Amino acid sequence: METNKMYKEAGVNLEAGYESVRLIKEKVKKTYDSNVLSSLGGFASLFSLDLSGIDNPILVSGTDGVGTKLKLAFLLEKFDTIGIDCVAMCVNDIICTGAKPLFFLDYIAVGKNNPKQIEQIVDGMCKGCIQANCSLVGGETAEMPGFYKSGEFDVAGFSTGVVDKSKLIDGKSIKEGDLIVAIPSSGVHSNGFSLIRKIFHTKESLFKIYDNLEKPLIECLLEPTRIYVKEITKLMEKIDIKGMSHITGGGFFENIPRTIRDGLCAKIYKDKINILEIFNVIKECGNVDDLTMFNTFNQGVGLTLIINKEDEKIVKEIVQDSYVIGEVIKGEEKIILC
Repeated sequence: METNKMYKEAGVNLEAGYESVRLIKEKVKKTYDSNVLSSLGGFASLFSLDLSGIDNPILVSGTDGVGTKLKLAFLLEKFDTIGIDCVAMCVNDIICTGAKPLFFLDYIAVGKNNPKQIEQIVDGMCKGCIQANCSLVGGETAEMPGFYKSGEFDVAGFSTGVVDKSKLIDGKSIKEGDLIVAIPSSGVHSNGFSLIRKIFHTKESLFKIYDNLEKPLIECLLEPTRIYVKEITKLMEKIDIKGMSHITGGGFFENIPRTIRDGLCAKIYKDKINILEIFNVIKECGNVDDLTMFNTFNQGVGLTLIINKEDEKIVKEIVQDSYVIGEVIKGEEKIILC
């Protein structure tokens, strides 16, 4: 016990760590399926891989964080949505290959362990995992006194999925005339916040209710990232998705070309894009040009699909808010916005 006292005086509270685990344990269990063989507290997580119906399995993994969006969470002292963001950034990347996310792990680094704060963060992760049909199988909370400011922390996540090689979405079958379909975002998601914080650098500007926004800007900005796993999984059972892009950092210009093979170009019609009002607020308040907006933000498009023309109706039936924003043409530029 004396050792624990000395460690606490050094800034690490072991008891707070135990309390954090106690608060999140039941929430995490709700994400488990029959493949999870371990529980919280072990040295590693155990997951039984069910490969029935998969002839040539390929494991797909992704890792990401929430970035400087956390700064707004600190300001509002609202931590129940950023866990969803962390899960979303990983699983939305994984599904772009056609893979089904299996499990998720988290890493939370704090200056001082606040069990209630940890509970909120992990509660969001659990909600995100349920939305993504995957299990939160483990994680790490590192208490690092003197490394982070009081009340601040960082989060990161890691996820693994599986896909049959024959169903891998790799863009190889994309051809001229294919349609580019948008699935809307829920908001800014988790990218571009360094620019946002430069534009709205005062509390007054962040807590203001702008025209056409129903609540203070900071609350709109903290809207959690939409998770697309369930609807895309249903869609893949019905049609051949030729290419898929998660619109994250780098916006349209960096993400859509990732799935376009040489000799083809994604022609996007800007007037067909349903730009969310929050992006108009960012553009106007920051006097941001169109190129920067489309090269930084999702503009209201969280995911794009490339499909055969004849599959448009099926996509619309399954993902009702989807709509066509472009087509594939011949060209060397990979993407054109017109």
